[in-house]
Amino acid sequence: MEIRKLETEEKQNTKKLYEEVFSEDSKSFVDYYYEEKLKDNQIYAVEEDGEIQAMLHLNPYELAVNGSKKDVNYIVAVATRESYRKRGYMAGLLKQALNDMYADGETFTFLMPASESIYLPFDFRTVCEQNRSYYDPEEETEEGVVITDAVNADAEEMAAYMEAQLTQSYQVYAKRSTAYYERLIKEYASDGGILKIYKKNGKITDIKIAAEAEEVDGGKPKIMIRIVDVRRMLMSLRLQSFMGTCFTVTDPIIEENNRCVMITGTEFSGVMLMDGKPENSEGTITVGALASLVFGVKTAEEICADGDAVMSERMKEELGKIIPLSRVYLNETV
Repeated sequence: MEIRKLETEEKQNTKKLYEEVFSEDSKSFVDYYYEEKLKDNQIYAVEEDGEIQAMLHLNPYELAVNGSKKDVNYIVAVATRESYRKRGYMAGLLKQALNDMYADGETFTFLMPASESIYLPFDFRTVCEQNRSYYDPEEETEEGVVITDAVNADAEEMAAYMEAQLTQSYQVYAKRSTAYYERLIKEYASDGGILKIYKKNGKITDIKIAAEAEEVDGGKPKIMIRIVDVRRMLMSLRLQSFMGTCFTVTDPIIEENNRCVMITGTEFSGVMLMDGKPENSEGTITVGALASLVFGVKTAEEICADGDAVMSERMKEELGKIIPLSRVYLNETV
């Protein structure tokens, strides 16, 4: 099995596989995706018998994480042609992409799983559900509110409004920009959807999605995150008070993450990190369990009960001083 990152001019060669595996997507949406998202994404592929038989796309986003900007890839379109499944292609693609992202200095990656069980063995962990706000034509609106269909001329104002909303309420979210909304307007239009802008006294008060009934009633998709670089992840955190502990992280996919770390800091300094000495380690934690901890999904006590970590009581107390990244807003589709 040979895995390689496709050159720009080769990316279109994956469209046939996309249409075959994701047959529920409309032709207009697939055309949008292959026209728009291929401009700046990366595609990994496995070729057999003269054709691309498996692929994985990395779509780039600029995220805000505790107020800092981070370049993060959204893993989408993970697919293997049916007759070539159970050959380890998906595992190979994920491992290659994760190691390349580590080499590129990325902190974590995320995806929307078709099934969580597929990605748990690769140390992805569910951190949130998407929570989209849909337009209801029958809802009563406040007096003085005007609702219009979003067009590109609105994109700058939409970005300013949502950026202000998100920065107040969330620790992790995709940064909004004029280009972000110009692309999103096009994305929804490709599938028969519209972004609705609510304004009062000339100022935006809300943005909602007008979509097909099956999307509105389709439940809340989950988002899973995988730590790519343990040190960068820990350095992104904030603390409640002075803390310090030394522990060992294990990662079966990214070799460089297998290390003993000494973490310390205060509520003022943030996290300070050093290489720890194995003889000083107070415990061991898997990279997947660490994701559950730092994103506030589970406590240190719960992770130990699951068998994904062994910690001294003191280490549990110290890790409890980390402020988890529990307020996550990642509502992107592709």
